[in-house]
Amino acid sequence: MRTKRLRQREFGFVNWGGKRRGAGRKPKDERAGVSHRRRAKLDAHHPVLVTLRVAARLPSLRCAAAHEVVRGAIAESSERGDFQVIVHSVQMNHIHLVVEARSSDALARGVNALGARIAKRLNKLWRRCGQVLPDRFHSRALKTPRECRIALIYVLQNARKHGSWRARMPDVYSSGPLFDGWTSGMDNRAQSRRSYIGKPRTWLLTLGWMRHGLIDPKEVPAAAA
Repeated sequence: MRTKRLRQREFGFVNWGGKRRGAGRKPKDERAGVSHRRRAKLDAHHPVLVTLRVAARLPSLRCAAAHEVVRGAIAESSERGDFQVIVHSVQMNHIHLVVEARSSDALARGVNALGARIAKRLNKLWRRCGQVLPDRFHSRALKTPRECRIALIYVLQNARKHGSWRARMPDVYSSGPLFDGWTSGMDNRAQSRRSYIGKPRTWLLTLGWMRHGLIDPKEVPAAAA
């Protein structure tokens, strides 16, 4: 009888552990989430392209009230000494940023604090409760001058890629009006640049990216950055 019980107990553990179909974290929204693999260590000299995606079926972010929420949250987040937003743009259901951070931990703290502020204030604006940014932020370090220029175009001109902005002037739902790297056809004065976005500290975002030319106000970003 004892031998029989031991065999039954051993059989009960046969399927424990290892990879199983359907196991693991499920997407929180209608699309698969960002991987939870450990992020690569960040070099403080490398800016980072960041994307925050809003939950499905929420109102569009491309309106004056929602954009003001994002601007205010960016202003407060950029007061940190180890993290700052350099450029941003707001699309219907996502936000693109180019940021600087002193370390991987500073990046995570800065972006998560920014996301928390945005979510809380958007819920107040929309008079609702619930998740606004349900998944982890996506990030990619920018290591060369060319990568930085491509990322700046991708963020500032993202509305042109989506077909939601066609005017000659920079997208008003972005920090484009404050950006001082447009071609000579634009007024390049930094108009109250420090009002809510940070002043670049890295060589890549101050001088490096300009090696490949200033940005034309109607330049359309590539399909992906």
